[in-house]
Amino acid sequence: MSKTISDEEFYAGLLDLPKPAYPFPDFIHPDFQQQREEYYDWIDREYTLHSKEAREKHKLHNLTDIAARGCPFLNSLAELRPLANYAANGAMMDDYLDRCSRNEMNEIGKRIMALLSGEDADEPTDNGIFHQFWILRQDAIKCGMPERLYKNFVAAIRRVFVGYAEEKVYYKANVPPPLAVYLIIREDTSGALPFCKYIAMQKDYRRLPDDILEHPHILRLHTLCAWLIGIHNDFISLPKELHREGDTMNLIKVVQHEYKVSIREAYMMALEMHDNYLKEFMLLHEHLPPFGEWRDMVYDYVQDLGISVAGVYAWHTNDRFRYNKGGYVDGEFVSREQ
Repeated sequence: MSKTISDEEFYAGLLDLPKPAYPFPDFIHPDFQQQREEYYDWIDREYTLHSKEAREKHKLHNLTDIAARGCPFLNSLAELRPLANYAANGAMMDDYLDRCSRNEMNEIGKRIMALLSGEDADEPTDNGIFHQFWILRQDAIKCGMPERLYKNFVAAIRRVFVGYAEEKVYYKANVPPPLAVYLIIREDTSGALPFCKYIAMQKDYRRLPDDILEHPHILRLHTLCAWLIGIHNDFISLPKELHREGDTMNLIKVVQHEYKVSIREAYMMALEMHDNYLKEFMLLHEHLPPFGEWRDMVYDYVQDLGISVAGVYAWHTNDRFRYNKGGYVDGEFVSREQ
């Protein structure tokens, strides 16, 4: 998609438009700074596949803060590490593999899943993406993550990789997908579903039985979290994505293409969708199934789902580099498929 509007023109038109807002308090994990320091260190040690310029930009993004804000009530740094690894390594991987093919992404995802599941138990000899996901599994074991919660977490990560692969079709074609297809893919690529699973590591939620954590009512709330995070990310990344060929997985661009409206009209339509999903979230929170003795705990768990959404948005709005001109990282992976 060719350039249609300048940064200055877009920002001037955006100033008077409403922004997403959430009725949840903002928290951050007390060990966020120590987690940042570990992140800076493993960028230098692990991510030599990236150029030095890309590594320095990623340090400015403070990607582990996504985990620290999304799950602020974890008991320790040890419990924060697996989620911080997923959030930061996953985002950096997505940047690096920006222009890989669908087939290549599927093959990469299969190897990562083998490492996360323990099917491939051997420590990768090369640093980088695969080694970090191997470390994620070791850290999850070290912090005592219950196996059933870990399996749910890994299954949700698998969906992220499936989404990454499917969006490549639309990147390559340089055309937005139909809205219905976008919603399927964005539920996964928002990266929120693993957070929804990991929230069960907070407080006493690991006591909740699987038939509650995987109940259709709760799974719908997970979907809503994923769409809320995916859509508010699309608002923030829009100026960047208006100006780059192939960046078509953005709700505003999808709506503009599907309904043949202006960018401003598409923005307002996208915000209305976001706000309707938020209303549905609040409604489902207040009308939980009769979970008996677990009802109060489930109510608090859903509240913390909302705090996670607000926390990720707080990371986005506090960030001053990732989506600004000159601050984002271009993909450096060279695809074997043209």
